[in-house]
Amino acid sequence: MSRADRLTQLIQILRDGALHKAADLAAATGVSQRTIYRDMERLASAGVPIAGARGIGYWVTAQVTLPPLNLTTDELEALHLGLSVIADAGDDALKEAARSLSAKVDAVLPEDRETAPVGWGVAAYPFADAALGFQHMPSLRAAIRARQKVAVEIDGVRHILRPLKLDYWGRVWTCIAWSETDAAFTDLRLDQITDLRVLPELFTDEPGKRLTDRP
Repeated sequence: MSRADRLTQLIQILRDGALHKAADLAAATGVSQRTIYRDMERLASAGVPIAGARGIGYWVTAQVTLPPLNLTTDELEALHLGLSVIADAGDDALKEAARSLSAKVDAVLPEDRETAPVGWGVAAYPFADAALGFQHMPSLRAAIRARQKVAVEIDGVRHILRPLKLDYWGRVWTCIAWSETDAAFTDLRLDQITDLRVLPELFTDEPGKRLTDRP
């Protein structure tokens, strides 16, 4: 398992808000407690709102906020996408403005300032390729609203999904979906999707396959 995959797995475990001991997290991910301590530091510095310490345990605390503003996930998505697009623009002045704004946003995110990464809007530390998933957001959002199934390819494997919700955890965008391929709920990292196609087939709420049914 790669480090990025392990960090994503840790996020999924911690997102229930409960206290999780480092020993239990280590057992769940197949690494040492020392590695878990380093992973918690990486996640905290990446913007995941984690509380806790060695010998106590860890838990996710609150939603991402920008004092004095409370951001919705849609607003955060717009900001994240906008800064990334501008950072790739040809205008040097706009690139510099995007970097400057990114630094200001980075300064007020709930992070460990000793190890905080530079350039939140234009970099996705420690998930360096997270920006690759941005291209799929419009299609997934449209499919969620229209209740349309999608076909995605990850690591050369094709999956048929019912997309239910876009989610954001520590600079990584994921899609919560019901996988018809695996007959189970799944959290997909958007940056791991190599191909996505919205299918004409619609889906309706079915017991066991709704977002509210997700464990």
